[in-house]
Amino acid sequence: MMPRAIVTGGTHRVGRAIADALAARGMHVLVTTRDAVRARSFGSIACRDGSITAVHADCTTDQGIRTIAELAGSSLRVLVHNASSYESAPIGSIDRAAIESSLAVHAVGPLLLTQALLPALRRGQIDHGDASVVAMLDIHAMGRPRAGRAAYLMGKAALHGLVQSLAIELAPTVRVNGVAPGVVEWDQQADDAERTMYEARIPLARAGTPDDAAGAVCWLALDALYVHGTVVKVDGGRALR
Repeated sequence: MMPRAIVTGGTHRVGRAIADALAARGMHVLVTTRDAVRARSFGSIACRDGSITAVHADCTTDQGIRTIAELAGSSLRVLVHNASSYESAPIGSIDRAAIESSLAVHAVGPLLLTQALLPALRRGQIDHGDASVVAMLDIHAMGRPRAGRAAYLMGKAALHGLVQSLAIELAPTVRVNGVAPGVVEWDQQADDAERTMYEARIPLARAGTPDDAAGAVCWLALDALYVHGTVVKVDGGRALR
C-alpha cells in the first residue's frame, strides 16, 4: 500500500511544494484547505511515483480534524503542519479575535490534529522513528521578530514550543521536528523596498524558494531517521544578522 502523508494548507505556495516533493518520493499526499471551491478545483493529481488529493477541512475545528482523521487510513507516515495565517496587525490595531485566530491555526489546531492522528501514525510506521511530524515554523518567531506581526509570531512561537513538547511525548515511535524558513516566498503585501532591505541582510544574498523549504521537510520526514526534536533553519543565514 502506498504510504500516506498529510500536509495542512497544502494546495498552494509552500504547502504545494511540500506536497509535490513528498509525492515525488512515492507517497499519497492528502492536502487540506479551508476553501471548498479550491478543494474541488484541485481534485486529485497523479504523479509519477505518488499522488496528491485535496480535501476541504478546517484544521482549527473539531469537525475538520475528524474529517482528516477519517481519511488518514492505516498507513500514515508523515504529518506536516503547514497551514498558516500571515496577517499584518501593528500594535494598536490588534484585537482578541486576531490573537485567538493565530493561536488556533498555528498551535491549537496542530496539537489537536496530531493527537487525533497519533494512532494512524503509530500504525503506519515500519520501524521506530519511521513516522514523522514536521511543523513549519518561522525564524522570526525565534529571536528575530518583525514589526507588525505580533499575533502571527505569538502563534508560531507556540508551535515551536509544541514541537519540543511533542518530541518528548511521542518518542520513540514518532519523530517530531520543525523547519523554520526566513523568506522562501514573498507575500503580496511586501513592496520592492522591503524586499531589497530584507535580502541585503541574507548572507546568501537571495530569498529562498518554496522548493528550498520542501527539501528540508522531505529530509526530516523521510531521510533523517535519527534527527528528533530539532528545528532546521532554511533562511540563507538570515538568523545570523
